[in-house]
Amino acid sequence: MSRPYRLIAPLAAAVLLVGCTTTDPYTGQTQRSQTGTGAAIGAAVGAAAGALSGDGSTSRRDRALIGAAVGAAAGGGIGAYMDRQEEQLRQSTQGTGIGVDRRGDDIVLNMPSEVTFGFDSSELTTSARSALNDVSAVLQQYPDTRVNIAGHTDSTGDAAYNQRLSEQRAQSVGNYLAQSGVSGGRLNMTGYGENQPVASNATEQGRAQNRRVEVTLTPIESRFQQ
Repeated sequence: MSRPYRLIAPLAAAVLLVGCTTTDPYTGQTQRSQTGTGAAIGAAVGAAAGALSGDGSTSRRDRALIGAAVGAAAGGGIGAYMDRQEEQLRQSTQGTGIGVDRRGDDIVLNMPSEVTFGFDSSELTTSARSALNDVSAVLQQYPDTRVNIAGHTDSTGDAAYNQRLSEQRAQSVGNYLAQSGVSGGRLNMTGYGENQPVASNATEQGRAQNRRVEVTLTPIESRFQQ
């Protein structure tokens, strides 16, 4: 292993020791902090970039340390930003049937069709509109995220019809968020039809899981660069 990369592991490990775990206020379970993980990844990337940069006036070790510090700040900043947004979204969606899932630095809102749309319809229900009002209020407080809205169906019926329905449902969610104050420039709506199931379409329970709209919030990394 080359010398620059031997520096990365201890730097990342050191950052992981700071704030690497947190307690979920909803389950009481201890879990890894996304902020700590983001800081560690940032430190590792920053160390590598720093070690490989420069014109020789600064030692490779010093460049790695500087890069790690900058990278940790950027990574931790993204993690903390998404942590706060996740907490507020969990609070605002309690009891609505909308699930909140954290995947690295991304936050995924899972909106099952039974709580979002009527049967074979792309018109939002009254309860879905109420929930999206609360989601919109949170999103407006955190403008440094992209909002990717994906519509999905089960495999029942004609595939082309399912594709159109998934697109219409994604568009309905996106349009409502835009109307309620979320900048249209942050929104991206896509329909995937029956092509991305999360469960078996052989059972009603599985088909119900597949009929959904997922709203994925992704940090705009350029906004966190120093």
